Amino acid sequence: MKGIKEQIKKNQFHLVYLIYGTEAYLCRLYTDKLKRAALGDGDSMNLSSFYGKDTDLSEVATLANTLPFFSEHRVIVLEDTGIFHSKSDFASVLPTLPDSTILIFKESEVDKRNQMYKAVKERGYVCECNGLSESDLGLWIVQLLKDAGKKISRDDLLFLQERIGSDMENIKTEVEKLICYALGREVITRDDIVKVTSEQISAKIFAMMDALGAKNKQLALSLYHDLLWTREKPMTILYLMLRQCNLMFQAGQMQKEGLDKAAIASRLGIPPFAVTKCLSQGKNFTPKLLVSLLSSGTDLEEKVKTGRINEQMAVELFLLTSIS
Repeated sequence: MKGIKEQIKKNQFHLVYLIYGTEAYLCRLYTDKLKRAALGDGDSMNLSSFYGKDTDLSEVATLANTLPFFSEHRVIVLEDTGIFHSKSDFASVLPTLPDSTILIFKESEVDKRNQMYKAVKERGYVCECNGLSESDLGLWIVQLLKDAGKKISRDDLLFLQERIGSDMENIKTEVEKLICYALGREVITRDDIVKVTSEQISAKIFAMMDALGAKNKQLALSLYHDLLWTREKPMTILYLMLRQCNLMFQAGQMQKEGLDKAAIASRLGIPPFAVTKCLSQGKNFTPKLLVSLLSSGTDLEEKVKTGRINEQMAVELFLLTSIS
């Protein structure tokens, strides 16, 4: 991301970009930054966009070799084409591109062994957007509030981050709600946060796993019923708890193998600060217990699907047997 900023500042662009990762907000942000920097605002004649796996790559190749109309650049944006997960001859097009063309691939996932990935890395620029660290997300929130003439205390900022999660699109929405709610005031309070923002299910799941680790049966069930009250589906809750168990187990094993947090984050496809949380929370669970929980949860899922038990009871049994 810093590389793209520097290229925009110098007005020096690569012929092809691959922007991908788990943080959709950043992927879109840097795609838009490149478009605006290369074309300016309002130049729709030299901007083309394609979306999906049905994209006609022969049409893209023809367009890519067409000179721009009264402009220095022609920009072509391709989103979620799947080309970085399948065989394609499109890599052979890259050496033929005129200097005036800028291809931008925006993908949610890629296979780094893929021929197209290797071709873009060799001839262009690859930018992986997997989210900001927890501290950087905090700084971003503070800046969003500052731009609107608002302030927040350190403790309330941490409370806000725990409550609304790490998805940047959601953070931006929730911060905008706070700004509008506190229109006539400078300081955002904890009361504002509780009244206006929507607590993300991920925060409740994390709290439930904390309760399980502390063997606090009453708190775990209370948090579960809170989620049911907000109309979360029991099987979604179970899936997310099992996912957290899996992440804790894998992160712990990778740490034992000597991998650092950045490497673990890359392998698991989660932000680095989420790895820190997994490792910290995982201290309350032995690897044997985590494997047992995963097995128990899978068994309960199968019983729900075959009609031997209802969804709500399945999750309650999971919580009770996890603590016993």
